[in-house]
Formats: sequence, C-alpha cells, structure tokens
Amino acid sequence: MDAIALAQKLIRCASVTPADAGALGVLGAALAPLGFACHRLKFGEVENLYARLGDSAPHFCFAGHTDVVPPGDGWRSDPFAAEIRDGTLYGRGAADMKSAIAAFVAAVARHGKPKGSVSLLITGDEEGDAIDGTARVLDWLKQRGETIDHCVVGEPTSMAAAGDTLKIGRRGSINFRIVVRGVQGHVGYPHKAKNPIPALAKLVARLSERKLDAGSEHFEPSTLAFTTVDVGNPATNVIPAEARAGFNIRFNDLYTADGLVQWVAREAAAIARECDCEIAVTHQVSGVPFLTQPGEFTALVSKAVESVTGTAPQFSTSGGTSDARFIKDFCPVVELGLAGATMHKANECVPVAEIAALTDIYAAVLKAYFA
Repeated sequence: MDAIALAQKLIRCASVTPADAGALGVLGAALAPLGFACHRLKFGEVENLYARLGDSAPHFCFAGHTDVVPPGDGWRSDPFAAEIRDGTLYGRGAADMKSAIAAFVAAVARHGKPKGSVSLLITGDEEGDAIDGTARVLDWLKQRGETIDHCVVGEPTSMAAAGDTLKIGRRGSINFRIVVRGVQGHVGYPHKAKNPIPALAKLVARLSERKLDAGSEHFEPSTLAFTTVDVGNPATNVIPAEARAGFNIRFNDLYTADGLVQWVAREAAAIARECDCEIAVTHQVSGVPFLTQPGEFTALVSKAVESVTGTAPQFSTSGGTSDARFIKDFCPVVELGLAGATMHKANECVPVAEIAALTDIYAAVLKAYFA
C-alpha cells in the first residue's frame, strides 16, 4: 500500500471539524481489504471509525483523527488539493495528522495479520470540543467488553524529523473566564460609578506575577497565560459596567485541577474585597496531567524508532492536549508522529520522505510488539 497516495486521498477530503467530508469512508475502504472489521460510530454530529484486525491479545491500538482546523488564508495552492511540490506534500492535515494515519495503514499492510490484534480508533472531533469523539468510542468499547493493551497516538509530536520525540505524557489544562461587575457611569463623575477595569487589572497582574513552579522530574514548569481582556465599550465618556478576561493554566503533576481552581477563587475574592466589587470566575478542565512511566512499552517503541532512524527518541511531556488524555485511563499510551512545525499554519506540509520514514517506524513498532 502506498502511504503517500492514501495521505493525498485523505487530505482531499475537506474534513474541517466536525465535517467528515468522506475521510472516514476513504480510510475504511483502505482497511477493509486488509481484513479489518470496520465500525462507523456517530455520536451527535461527529463521525468516528473503529476498525480491528484480529480478536485476541495482545491488542495494539493506533489512535488519531481525520478532522482538521479551517485552512485560513495565505496558501500558495488549494489547501485540499494535496499537491506534491519539490518532494513535499502540501495540504491541510498533511502534518496534523492524515499522513500519520496513512503511514500506519501502510505499515499494517506491510506487517500482515498480527499474532494478536491491531486496531485503529479514528475520530472526527479532536480539533473541536472532543466530546463526541475518542471519549465516546472508548465508552462504546468498554460496553462491548473490548480492552486495549497499548496505544500509540499519531499526533505530530516530533520536533525536526519523524520519530525524534516520543511523548510519554501531557500537562493538564484549565480555561478560566473572569467577569468583574461594577456600576456604569459618566467618566466626568467617576465617584458616582464603580469602575470594574482597575479591579480586573489588579487581578490580571496578581495572577500573572505568580510563578507556579520550576517543573518536575518529567514535566516542564506550569504556566498561566491570559488570552483575552475585553470591555466591549466603544464610548469614550462611559465607565462600563463589566470587564472580562480569559486565561489558561497548563499544569504539571505538582498540582491538581481542584487546587488551582481554589487558588484562583481565593485571589479573585481578595481583589473583590479590596476593590468593593463583584467578581465571578468560571472554569473548564480540558485535561489533567498524566504520564506513561518509562518502562517496557516505552523502551520497545524507542528501540523500534532507533532501529529505523539510528537515534533513540527524546522523551517529552511538552505541548498542548491530545486525545491521549482519554486513552490513558484505558491503557499505557504514547504519542509518536511527524514533525509539527507547520501544523495549523498556512501551507501546512510534510516531506514525502518523512511519511516514508514514519511508515518504516510504525512497521518496526508492530514487528517488535508482536515478536
């Protein structure tokens, strides 16, 4: 099977979240002749695919997504044309992560039927809310009594070349929203109003100045970053009634989500008392820190990569969130894919030689796993 040709077919499906645009049909058509039993699973508006070859243990799963972010502007060619120019494949999803899916399918075709089971868990909701995707498919598998022994997620986690980085965990993530409520009034009579902006500014400064930690054994330092501060006031002579802000905390294993939520609440309450105003804080936890402890499985994947590239991958827990945050509750999981330098950018691309290299890496992982 030609991984490059399959990657092109997948990219030509304009599967911007949550649209499938035929991508899972293309994938299913490639898997069925290999003997996979394919299940199309729709939850809400999201299409998912679970395909399994074999019915015995050990069960190795490859997870990923066919949905992509909107293409945006600035492309030199149609973002869904999947053009190859000067040895490089261009298109939305080339790096993140349709090429990795194609590479894995080609690797399975090369390896043949395993002494156990191989499956693919592919969602159309990774770039979106991630509610009706991987998490729902895992629940479906649990209800069927299916278990997964180990999983590789094909996210573009490498830095410069395929396989140079192996993600063995991720930091957690919490998004916060702050609303400071005051009393609207005329700027010429500020004593008759209650301006929410100074209170918000104090809270932004207090939260931003806090150094959360210096990192832990396997994790980078936790970070807090404001993403928006908004008043929505077009008038120059009106003190607004509300001021709003949003921020994100990426946290390592030194914290719990509850602990951080309580800390933010305490700081907001203190500013509210100091400024005699009302501050409301809401939050959404999109992931908690997790780690696949270095051991037999990570060593197997690392040695398989080294057998192809000549260099063992660096273990990392950096970056944002991925669907591995759901899979880690079911089995040990690592992330291994292409370099992600162009993901989500205009002119997203990947050298075709890198797709071939990743195919070799996945084939080596399968060979070692089922040896």
